[in-house]
Amino acid sequence: MLIETLRVLFQRDLLKLKSEIESYSLEGNLWLTSANITNSGGNLCLHLLGNLNTFIGAELGKSNYVRKRNLEFSLKNVARTILVAQIEQTTTMVDETLNNISEEDLKLEYPILVFEERMSSGYFLTHLATHLTYHLGQINYHRRLLDK
Repeated sequence: MLIETLRVLFQRDLLKLKSEIESYSLEGNLWLTSANITNSGGNLCLHLLGNLNTFIGAELGKSNYVRKRNLEFSLKNVARTILVAQIEQTTTMVDETLNNISEEDLKLEYPILVFEERMSSGYFLTHLATHLTYHLGQINYHRRLLDK
């Protein structure tokens, strides 16, 4: 039951991420920052994609993805079409990975230590869903404040 809930939440929020990225009136505005908004919508998008591809794709799905976290915040002016394609690929990867694990797998310890204490895969997947939602809200605000 938790897997199906996670699948629905990830699908919903990744679809919303795609919509937010596509909703910027000017592609260049994806990369704007200001004195009080230091992370651009584009960089937050790259961060979310790196996060999900690392912790779901590489660790649970064995995708061989190699994260370059520093680039998630330093790359600029990645084409919107590339971001959208990467969101679509990530959406497929998350769904396929969740389709290949069981409810029993969720009770197992997550394969790597991410925080200070070990946790179950189910707990960490729930954390990843809320992390996605948190940054999705930031992207929505970024777009509404800086995309004029």
